[in-house]
Amino acid sequence: MDLTIIEAVLFDMDGTLVDSDAAVERAWRVWAAEYAADPAAVLAVAHGAPAERTVRLIRPDLTEAGVAQAAARQLSLQYDDLSDVVATPGTPELLAALRLPWAVVTSADVRLAKARLGAAGITPPLLITVEDIRAGKPDPEGYLRAAELLGVAPERCLVVEDAEVGVTAGRAAGAQVAALKGVDGDLSIADLGTLTGLLAAAGKARA
Repeated sequence: MDLTIIEAVLFDMDGTLVDSDAAVERAWRVWAAEYAADPAAVLAVAHGAPAERTVRLIRPDLTEAGVAQAAARQLSLQYDDLSDVVATPGTPELLAALRLPWAVVTSADVRLAKARLGAAGITPPLLITVEDIRAGKPDPEGYLRAAELLGVAPERCLVVEDAEVGVTAGRAAGAQVAALKGVDGDLSIADLGTLTGLLAAAGKARA
């Protein structure tokens, strides 16, 4: 991957900038019990995706109104569950060193996104939530919207993700994708500290 062409960085939130995996799983396990769903099946498809997408996959029998109600219930379980939500390793250092425009593109709604980012001490210059778009990940709309608002061509953006649905969205947008947690991306990184060094080296090469 040629990072010297990168002009903006677009971050996923949960599991990428914010360590909220435990809170996410707690909420989905409670939801699964309430909606007579297999929690293992739920967790296999929920990470990184909008709640409505997961609900439709798990409970295809629900009406559209039922899907909306079930998704709202799942989000409500997460709003105040912030006790162990923190920035992921390397995030504070990366954001402090980053000299490129950046944004957060998340499958959460704005209330949850602001709560989790606030708990992690992160204030993004641009936040795109599921409420800002018509189609969530794996659709590329969120990443395309962020690139447009930053004034950077998608192919000159680096998407940073930790879930397959997010990688799919980033690639569909035409961006290069750095992936965490062993997910298959254009660039595999152990943590965001690794990315700090790579972007710094790319900046020096451009200069």
